[in-house]
Amino acid sequence: MSMRSLLKKLFPETSALRLFFHRFKALLAAIRYGFPAKSLRIIGITGTDGKTTTVGMIAHMLNACGIKTGAVSTAFFSIGNDIRWNATQKTSPSPFMVQKFLRELVNTHCTHAVIECSSHGLLQGRVNHTYPTVAAITNISEEHLDYHGSMDEYIAAKAILFEMLRGNGTKVLHFSDRSFSSLAALPSQNTILYEREETNIDSRTGPALNLWLEETEVTDSGSSGTVVWNPRGSVVEERLPIVLSLRGDFNLDNALCAIACVFGLPESPDCSRAVASLSSFAGVPGRMEQIDMGQSFSVFVDFTVTPKSYEATLHTLRSILPPEKRLLVLAGSCGDRMKQKRPMIGNLCSTHADVSIITNEDPYTEDPEAIIDEILSGVSLEIPIFRGATSVPEHVPEKCCIRISDRLESIRMLLRMAHAEDIVLFCGKGSDTTMMSNIGQIPWNEREIVRMELRRMRP
Repeated sequence: MSMRSLLKKLFPETSALRLFFHRFKALLAAIRYGFPAKSLRIIGITGTDGKTTTVGMIAHMLNACGIKTGAVSTAFFSIGNDIRWNATQKTSPSPFMVQKFLRELVNTHCTHAVIECSSHGLLQGRVNHTYPTVAAITNISEEHLDYHGSMDEYIAAKAILFEMLRGNGTKVLHFSDRSFSSLAALPSQNTILYEREETNIDSRTGPALNLWLEETEVTDSGSSGTVVWNPRGSVVEERLPIVLSLRGDFNLDNALCAIACVFGLPESPDCSRAVASLSSFAGVPGRMEQIDMGQSFSVFVDFTVTPKSYEATLHTLRSILPPEKRLLVLAGSCGDRMKQKRPMIGNLCSTHADVSIITNEDPYTEDPEAIIDEILSGVSLEIPIFRGATSVPEHVPEKCCIRISDRLESIRMLLRMAHAEDIVLFCGKGSDTTMMSNIGQIPWNEREIVRMELRRMRP
């Protein structure tokens, strides 16, 4: 056993000594780069799903309003309108990387920064010394419980972002989310509550809602509605039209969170201009990204990893599926993480999709075949499971699952099975550029692989 492996065994990830080491690194990083966050307005975003898209929306709105803003997210780093991809694919990178980037923002005359904060990064102090002015949460669902141990501990880790406000600034909370009661108790100078529909709130028994939507319409190509802004909890001050080109009603929730963050800044930009700018927000690569190479069916690549996101994404695509057409999905699950969600993913795919291929994703140190077995254990009993591409009959049943361990073979098979006007969804990798296995990182850019395979299918 190597010395590094021995130390990891002796001092688990959440041990006091190891957490102290991480937090000390964060302090050193801030000192090394001169505490750059003190020269910026920082907005911190946490949650289980939707963080990256919400970060992108906030940065887009602020830059559209003439406020030069940078962003740190799982998928990208941005300075103004200059975007570069996050090669680490970590939500909260090393504190030295975070502080160095914030210093770069200061040096390039940015005044604001948006930081995506993971529960791991918050607990380990990777985003310490960033001094957020606004802290927001998208939603909470079961994830990373292998690390945190329980939902209470998971929410407590997310709450660290709000504790960083130190009683000042603005916290942005999702009223109907399970995290609300815990986070509402934390002190802040201001609180903004958002919810998709105002009718969900009984103002006689609960707190007043500040931001919601009316007259919403969800179409095949996006959504629209009216944003209602009620900052004082009594008199409506603004009604603003909103148009999104992003599919999925869950993106309305992401948009509300983003708008609340922008409105919650001490020097809030023009509300109407900020909301109107979202019509030109094209989304984030690898998040419900459509791949169009001229094929007769629709193809999407998405960073779908939690049961809640599987359900939302599959529901969205099912809602835009033409009559008598099929939804085909490729799914897997990450190794060394949350084993209990694997059967749930199998069940959701077999329930909401017509054809599901279960394959390898990021096995890390686990046996990929064992991971696939656990996913398939959740497949509905009435759904036939075919093991390997050669076992699939010429006339595929209306609903079925197929087990193919090789991810590239799975992609090829799913694309070959698609007919005109079907919808094909590739889950789990999104904008990742590597796959993690027991031999280390393997280059893997799913978006480009899908494009390459579609090109090869051309007559």
